[in-house]
This record gives sequence, C-alpha cells and structure tokens, in this order.
Amino acid sequence: MLNEISWGAVLAGATIALVMQMILNMIGIGVGLSTVDVAAGDTPSAGSLSIGAGIWWVISGIVAAAIGGYIAGRLSGKASHTTTAYHGLIAWAVSTLIVVYLLSSAASGLIGGALSTASSALGGAGKAIGGSVQTAVQTAAPSLNTMSDPAATIENKVRSASGGQDPAALRDAAATAVRAALSGDPAQQAAATDKAADALAKAQNISVDEAKAQVAQYQQQYREALAKAKLQAQQAADTTAKTVSRGALFGALALLLGALAAFFAGQLSAVTPTVTRGPVRSFT
Repeated sequence: MLNEISWGAVLAGATIALVMQMILNMIGIGVGLSTVDVAAGDTPSAGSLSIGAGIWWVISGIVAAAIGGYIAGRLSGKASHTTTAYHGLIAWAVSTLIVVYLLSSAASGLIGGALSTASSALGGAGKAIGGSVQTAVQTAAPSLNTMSDPAATIENKVRSASGGQDPAALRDAAATAVRAALSGDPAQQAAATDKAADALAKAQNISVDEAKAQVAQYQQQYREALAKAKLQAQQAADTTAKTVSRGALFGALALLLGALAAFFAGQLSAVTPTVTRGPVRSFT
C-alpha cells in the first residue's frame, strides 16, 4: 500500500494549484494595471508590460504548482518520499490538463475576450505563413492595415485627373483600362497598355503620347507599391513566426519548471512515521 496512488489527494492538490494560479494571476493583473496612468502620460510600453506579464505568469505557475504538489503529497498519507513526489507531479499534470481543456474547448468563452483575440491572432498567423499577405500584415503589423490597394489608388487618380469635366463613362472606361494594363495578363501587356492609353486620351482630351507616358508612370508606381507591400508582408510573417516560436518555447519552459516544483514540493511533504514503544516489562 506504500506506493498506491490516492486520487483524492491528487484532485485536492490540483484544485489548490488551480485556485492559487488564479489568485496569483489576478494579483499580477492588478499590479500591472496599477502602473498604467493615461492622464499623467506615465505608462509602460506594451513590450515591457508583455515581458513582465510573461515573467509573472511563469513565477505564479511555479508557486501554484509547488503548493498543489505539497498538498497532494501531504494528503496522500504516504511515508515514501518518492511516492509523495509522484503525487505532487500527478496533481500538476491534472491541473495542467484542466487548464488546456479550458483553453481549447467551448469553455474558453468564459475566460473573456482576451483569449478570443489571441486565438484569432494565432489563426491569422497560420494563414500568413501559408501565404495570405493581407492576413500577415493585419496579424503581425497592425499599423499596416490601412495600406490601400495600389491599383485602386491609381484608378482614383485617373478618375480625378481631369477635374471631373469629362463624362463619367469615359472616366470609368479609362480607369478600367488602366487597371487591366497594370494587373492583366503579362502576355497581353502591350495591347492592354495601348488600350489604356487610348481610353485615357479620350477621357482627358490629351494626345496618345501623353496618355502613354501617364500609363507608363502608373505602371511604375504600381510595381513599386507591389514590391513595398510584398516586403512588408514578408517582414510581418517573419515577426509572427518568431513570436509564436518564442511563445511556445517560453510556455514549455514554464511547464517544465512547474512540474519540477510540484515534484520536489511533494517530496518534501512526506510523512515521517513515528515509532512508539510500549512499556518494558521484566520477567522474573
């Protein structure tokens, strides 16, 4: 019976660990938000807040795992240090599985909007790595979200170039032709360029040569805008991949440290048996 597992002790230790983790995290949130002073303008940067939150999360996880492991080992009533240590380790494993379940199931809605936002960001990161340029920009570089479609920007220039004096039909035809010249089939680039120049010349009442010069300028602007957008998307996707990688390694380290804390705390909780001796009788 010395090495028999006591599930009641394990569940008790896991419960204590979960509650302590919640309490410590609430303390961390309270202390972190107390440093934010928008009115005075003395607010820590987002980077320093995220680093501090990560460090506190690791520390609170270790402390909670150690307390839960000690409780599990102590309540097991075993005299073997190894058995109580394993009780602490199993209590840590149970509490970890419960947290993973809450984070990955429908119950995650109870945790709040922060988890939903994080899940959306990770999902966007996966699409970014798969090749979605727009999602990569939105996920890893929110400041780039306002980047407009280069072709649409050029279309607006075409429509407003003549000050609106020409018929709308001509402006629309010119804008459509210019878009085809910018993003159409490369094999038909020359024909599309000539068509765009003709439409532009009619819409703005200029010569075909002047219209061709404008089309060439638009094509150059379009290529430069595409190259810039591609570079920004690659940088955003690279930032996303590095962030997810660091987060995974950081989380794995935190879990390992929590497991060790629960194991050794459980080992320290072993009950030392006391030997009682009865009265010594003498036989004469």
